[in-house]
Amino acid sequence: MTLLVKPHEPDTRGVTLDITPQSAGWRYVGFRILDLNNRQTHAAGAPDRETCLVILTGRADITAGSKRFAAIGQRQSVFEGMPTSVYVPAGTSYEITALGGGCQVAICSAPAAPKGEPVLIAPDSVKPEIRGKDTNTRHVRNILSEADSLAQSLLVVEVITPGGHWSSYPPHKHDRDALPEESFLEETYYHRLNPPQGFAFQRVYTDDGSIDETVCIADGCVVMVPRGYHPVASAHGYDLYYLNVMAGPKRTWLIQNDPNHAWILKS
Repeated sequence: MTLLVKPHEPDTRGVTLDITPQSAGWRYVGFRILDLNNRQTHAAGAPDRETCLVILTGRADITAGSKRFAAIGQRQSVFEGMPTSVYVPAGTSYEITALGGGCQVAICSAPAAPKGEPVLIAPDSVKPEIRGKDTNTRHVRNILSEADSLAQSLLVVEVITPGGHWSSYPPHKHDRDALPEESFLEETYYHRLNPPQGFAFQRVYTDDGSIDETVCIADGCVVMVPRGYHPVASAHGYDLYYLNVMAGPKRTWLIQNDPNHAWILKS
C-alpha cells in the first residue's frame, strides 16, 4: 500500500495535489492543494460535502454562496502566524481568486448535509496550544476542533514540530468506531518543511501488521492514514509543519496509544 502522495505542477485549475475518497479508497476525507497565480480563480462546491478552505500563504478574495470575504490571508509562510480559513457548508458553491503574487490554498472536505452559512475563521479565532514536552513538544493551531459547532464531519488542525522533535507521539490510532473508548477517523497529513530542502519521516502501522509503511517526507507531500498508528519525526535543523484533516462517522477525536509505547507518557 502506498500512503505517500507527492505534488505535481499546477494544472489549468491550479491544482497541485488532489486526494478524493475514490483515489484514497476510503469514505470520508477529501484534500486538495491549489497554487494560484495572481487573479487566477478556482470554483467548486458539492451538494453533499462541507469544505474548509485554509489559506496557506498569500491573499485571496473568496466568495461562498451570497457571502464575499475580500482580501483575506496574511501569511507569507505556513510557519508564521495563525491561518485564515473559510468554512463552506455542503450545497454551497465557492470561488477563490488569488491576489497579489498569488496564493496557496488547502481545500479540506468531508460528507455533510446542507446546513448553515459560510463563516470566516479569522486568525485571532484560532486557538493555539502546546502539547508534549522536551523533544516531544509541538505547537498546535486548532482551526476546526471538536469544540467548534460549525462543521458536521470535519476536524482541521495545523501543527508545527521543531526540528529534531517527534509528533503524533507516542504513536496513537483512531481506527475503531468504538465510542467512548476510540473513534474512527480517516486522516491526511500535508507536510511542509523549513528550510524546504529538509526531510522528515512518518510511519503508519497496525497491530496486525496489515499496514507497516515508513516514508521519507519531502516538502509538499501528503501522507494518508486510513488506519493504524502514525508517528512523525522531523530531522534536526528542519522545522516541520503539517495540516491534519480528519473525518469519520462521528465528529470526535478519541485515541488509543500503542501499548508498547504508552509508558513514555508516564516517564
